[in-house]
Amino acid sequence: MPPSVSQKKHGYRWALFGVLLCSLVVVLGAFTRLVDAGLGCPDWPGCYGHLTWPSSAESVARAEALFPETPVEHDKTWPEMVHRYFAGTLGLVLLGLAIAVWRNASRAPAMRYPKWHATALVGLVIVQAAFGMWTVTLKLWPQVVTAHLLGGFATLSVLWLLALRLQNQPWSLAANSYRRLRALRPLIWMTLVAVVLQIALGGWTSANYAALACTDFPTCHGEWWPDMDYYRAFNLAQSVGPNYLGGLLEGDARTAIHMTHRIGALVVSVMLCVLMVRAWRVSLRRCRRLIGLIGLLLVVQISLGISNVLASLPLSVAVAHNAVGALLLLSLVTLLYRSYSAIRI
Repeated sequence: MPPSVSQKKHGYRWALFGVLLCSLVVVLGAFTRLVDAGLGCPDWPGCYGHLTWPSSAESVARAEALFPETPVEHDKTWPEMVHRYFAGTLGLVLLGLAIAVWRNASRAPAMRYPKWHATALVGLVIVQAAFGMWTVTLKLWPQVVTAHLLGGFATLSVLWLLALRLQNQPWSLAANSYRRLRALRPLIWMTLVAVVLQIALGGWTSANYAALACTDFPTCHGEWWPDMDYYRAFNLAQSVGPNYLGGLLEGDARTAIHMTHRIGALVVSVMLCVLMVRAWRVSLRRCRRLIGLIGLLLVVQISLGISNVLASLPLSVAVAHNAVGALLLLSLVTLLYRSYSAIRI
């Protein structure tokens, strides 16, 4: 196999570091949202006019004079600013990675470096920063909060895909296994889209504070199909301007969001099980290990989701639910990439 096909490309370890940092940013974002610190700082990009956050008695007094409607809450200011600083560091890391990829591409054109992929990542993180700003300035408008969450997952996925491309070590399969893996592409795509939609539903559930709309499982309010208001639940024309901290929807609307997320989890679980059964037939140990990982993540994610309901959304479990959802998404991205990059021997 020629070096240009199998040799790791420069920037691979840098990309892996970026993946780890981006994962931390996603987890910090979930933590910030779950401790209701999304408006811990009423301005952007600083916090009450500070580079960090007001801590001394004098700085707190000045901050509250500048923003009389939002008194300083120390347990909410630091999570918001820590998240912003890690996100800003990630932006610099991705910018450096893009520059490195372009430089290496000019030095070794035969290696086919993914230049525009790296460039698109920089653009994506800039858009994500804008959504972070709008999350604050639009006072947790659910549409923006959900888009911001999806942007974080998208950044992580695209960055992980870049790391896989820089790793540059495709699977080598016999003809029969190669055909089976290629035949899985439509199902992998459909399952990936279903997982993304489920993540969006999870974001919408969180943004509208509907995670505890049902406190029993598998029923909701003791019923299999409780009263629900789907029109208000998924009304994307919610007005901009009110403070959405704590949510503004009535109980029936929140119940509709929660139940839709549950139904989505069931659909995604079935699709993942079908995919795992079919992918297991690809006679390759690495493929089966990946399928085993997907199965494990699915079981853990379902368990965390049920625990969130029965234990009234404990912080550690809720954050883990976000993290495992990200890992499940990355596993599917990996399987899809392997189906396109595989080599027949």
